[in-house]
Amino acid sequence: MALEDAFANFTRRDWEGESVSGTVRLAVVGVGGFARQRALPAIHNGSYCEATVLVTSSPDRATDIAEEYDVSHVIDYDAFLAGTHTDAYDGIYVATPNAFHGQYATAAADFGKHVICEKPLETTVERAREVVDACTDAGVTLMTAYRLQTEPTVRRTRELVREGVIGDVVQVHGGFSHPLLETASPDTWRLDPDLAGGGALVDLGIYPLNTIRFLLDCEPTGVYATTYSSGGPFANVDEHVAFQIEYETGTTASCTASFDAHASSQLELVGTEGKVHIESPFGGVVPQEMVVESGDIRMEYTGPTVDEVCEEFDYFGHCVLTGTAPEPDGEDGLADLHAIEAAYESAETRCRVALE
Repeated sequence: MALEDAFANFTRRDWEGESVSGTVRLAVVGVGGFARQRALPAIHNGSYCEATVLVTSSPDRATDIAEEYDVSHVIDYDAFLAGTHTDAYDGIYVATPNAFHGQYATAAADFGKHVICEKPLETTVERAREVVDACTDAGVTLMTAYRLQTEPTVRRTRELVREGVIGDVVQVHGGFSHPLLETASPDTWRLDPDLAGGGALVDLGIYPLNTIRFLLDCEPTGVYATTYSSGGPFANVDEHVAFQIEYETGTTASCTASFDAHASSQLELVGTEGKVHIESPFGGVVPQEMVVESGDIRMEYTGPTVDEVCEEFDYFGHCVLTGTAPEPDGEDGLADLHAIEAAYESAETRCRVALE
């Protein structure tokens, strides 16, 4: 592959082959900040999904958002679990705190509804396996909401890796930091280990963890991690984490994540014949800036901004409408939780932990 070819039609949806009609009607379960600010606008602006039900603890306080996006029904969680308005939706989007993902995903599967669930799929491997099994038994689509897998810069990078443009990938460097308390209060559920399942690793480190697995198309074989917390609001979770992952190919990845550092994200793949650097891949809006070096050739690319959340929902909708299994499925979510649990074990024991 010539580098010029890689940048041609950069924002193409290579997954959008078969023409389909109709939409997937979604019940949005959990109407917090991300659902209001990113998910509902993305669903509304997309082509293959529409929001028809909102599920929230306070229906009276969600009438404004329902009117804004022309959502017909607003119900509480108990009503959802009781099967209210199941005829009004085909699938659900789960955007609750992590510890409740399984409860609503398995209920949806019991109703015969498809599921797109925010990451992590659950707080433990065991609980995530229950979600996967429930959706498999019901014959419904399950997608873990790894939006970067549908993002153009990441997908073009995977093509470059697959075509050997940078040779064999030897090292990967990834990092994601976000000063949590600048946008959330100290009592946020993200700092409650029972609700979140962990701290910076679960909430932020999972981005480079999953994206690197997607780009390399292989599984980790071992992990070594360290964590640190300064106390105070971070006393019960990892405030900072650093982890090194080994892969089947011999590639190693060095990653960091932090709840209390200047907002920053980066991803760089170094191969035997070149490298790829993606600018700010994890911060919510990818600027479509990347640098590729291959041998003596160096190219920089800056493209139009793409809403990866819109890409994610359109991808999910297209998969459901065409009966296609999504790449970021339940097993993908399970694989990351295996690595996360191993990383926490490593941080506690100060030893490398093997992954089977």
